[in-house]
Amino acid sequence: MLTQAELVWLLAAVAKGDRAAFERLYGATRAKLYGVLLRILGRPELADDVMQETYLKVWQMAGKFDPTVASPITWMVAMARNRAIDIVRKKGEVSVEDSPEALSVAAETPPPLARREMTEELRRLLTCLGKLDPEKQRIVLLAYYSGWSREQLAHKLDIPVNTIKTWLRRSLLEIRECMGH
Repeated sequence: MLTQAELVWLLAAVAKGDRAAFERLYGATRAKLYGVLLRILGRPELADDVMQETYLKVWQMAGKFDPTVASPITWMVAMARNRAIDIVRKKGEVSVEDSPEALSVAAETPPPLARREMTEELRRLLTCLGKLDPEKQRIVLLAYYSGWSREQLAHKLDIPVNTIKTWLRRSLLEIRECMGH
């Protein structure tokens, strides 16, 4: 795997239409993305289709990548994972909410290299998130990391939607205050 800096450089080159950079980016990241997709989708043919869609999206969206927000691999995994979860939900074959593998794929312990590359701001964010009440922490993660809507949260957790909205808003304010923003 290339370093984060090399991946950032490759994405910048891809944004300018550099096909060789795209090939190199693909070669460096395809195994990780495919593994994520296969775990969520469970079927190689679906994983292959979503891989193709994801790399097409990477080609088209590379200019929008912001290395201050996420690492290149995190950005790419998020695109792949979101598309895979959309497919699972549409097909109705598996309930994503009841499939812990799908929800935890990107939340697994990062490899040592990724841990070293974690930015100080991300460390602060995780520390602040850890200070939240466990139930509110879970709701924030399900909403903003796993992409659950307020309505889905309310239904699944049997909590009124307005309460979910209030908890999310207050939790985000607590996180913002904790981070000093």
